[in-house]
Amino acid sequence: MEQSFLAYLKGRTRSLPQVIVGIGDDAAVIRSPASPSIVCTDQIIDGVDFAIDEHDLADVGFKAMAINLSDVAAMGAIPTSALVTLALPKQNATKIAGEVYEGILESAQPFDVAIAGGDLSTYDGPLAISITLLGHVPDGDPWLRSGAVEGDVVLASGSFGGSIGGRHLRPTPRIELASAIRKLATVHAAIDVSDGLSLDLDRMCASSGYGVELDVDAIPIHTDAIKLSAKTGREPFQHAWSDGEDFELLLTVAPADAERLLAADLPAPLTAIGKIVGRTGLWKLHEGKYLRLSPQGYIHDE
Repeated sequence: MEQSFLAYLKGRTRSLPQVIVGIGDDAAVIRSPASPSIVCTDQIIDGVDFAIDEHDLADVGFKAMAINLSDVAAMGAIPTSALVTLALPKQNATKIAGEVYEGILESAQPFDVAIAGGDLSTYDGPLAISITLLGHVPDGDPWLRSGAVEGDVVLASGSFGGSIGGRHLRPTPRIELASAIRKLATVHAAIDVSDGLSLDLDRMCASSGYGVELDVDAIPIHTDAIKLSAKTGREPFQHAWSDGEDFELLLTVAPADAERLLAADLPAPLTAIGKIVGRTGLWKLHEGKYLRLSPQGYIHDE
């Protein structure tokens, strides 16, 4: 299966300048940029992150690439090439691999990400897709979770909640938005929202040693959260607060930069949802008193 599938894959992937030697050799040869390189990896598994009997395999492949692209966006970086490893169930392995790869290639194409290599194996187990994504920081420093400054404005891209309705399988990685922001402002801290708006915001604040005073009424709620609330009986805000898999960005910037970004014509909308404060944790001001909010979301098993 491997040799015939590699022949298919060579025909489906484009030759891009960042890859000197790609699929078919013992290892890929990647052209190294002068700027700092970044690397991230993520894995999704049937029965944990998707259901092979319920979800289109092209959608699953799209998600596997997109979640890595979202991590690159959160670093303020540009993706360049990827290594893809598929652990395939023995039954219908070639068909499954082909459908998954079509989604991977579709997700990679808008950002000129080259599939530089990877691995294929079959076994008596569930489909697992692991992608390692390489990229670089175009100028300046990568964005980290740990750089927030007291007084920073917290900005959120897009809107939140209800992604389980299907949006979680085909998220829009905010690569173009991150590139536009980098040209206009200095980002002090950033994170992408994978496990829940409040949980990932709390992680960013904890890494920086600060907290956040939130304007909870300003948090943008996706229409999918409103639709889902009609089925669950939970408030739309609760879905926005904790559902996760929105793959939006949270950023902290100085007030002057926030004003500039909020006035700019950007690839995706930004909303100011709070400010960084000295006391750790998530807070909202209610009738002159600070009330602590509890972060909620998906916590991975160790």
